[in-house]
Amino acid sequence: MNSLRPDLAIIARNVAPGSRVLDVGCGDGALMAELRDHRDVDARGLELDPENVSAAVARGLSVIQGDADTDLADYPDRSFDYAILSQTLQTTHRPDRVLEHLLRIGGRAFVSFPNFAHWRVRLSLLWGGRMPVTRLLPVAWYETPNIHHVTVDDFRALVKERGITVEGAWFLNGDKLTTAAAANFRAEHAVFLLNR
Repeated sequence: MNSLRPDLAIIARNVAPGSRVLDVGCGDGALMAELRDHRDVDARGLELDPENVSAAVARGLSVIQGDADTDLADYPDRSFDYAILSQTLQTTHRPDRVLEHLLRIGGRAFVSFPNFAHWRVRLSLLWGGRMPVTRLLPVAWYETPNIHHVTVDDFRALVKERGITVEGAWFLNGDKLTTAAAANFRAEHAVFLLNR
């Protein structure tokens, strides 16, 4: 798991062995391969980028090209134990609807996202007056796939409003876990495990 991105490593450690998983926005399939090879998971993927789909299929993974905003509606209720959406929520047109589909499709859902309220982002806006470019947000505002700038507190409010249970939450500062205290200010990245 050392080669996995830190948020993916958290997810991989917390998926029950032998589960059925749908990884939405699975990229090149790194998490799916980890789950298949080390957790005996039946992992399936949905990915928008055709090059990533090819890379995942070349790993022997079951991945189809699709769009989280439109194609999740085609999946039957409770067809997976977990639905995973890592660093993709902020790129969807209707994150609230995507979240509802995740919880409908899987009994539980992992969601990870960059926290746009991190102190470095705030400082960049305050002192520079410009949208930040950071390690986790590495491209300029005009070329970013991020269309919804979500914060830890925004996400917490959304799940509370929708009656969604937070079963677990992990917060990363750099590549290291940090406490939930002041996570909206201190965490660069958040991972939530949800159920309904």
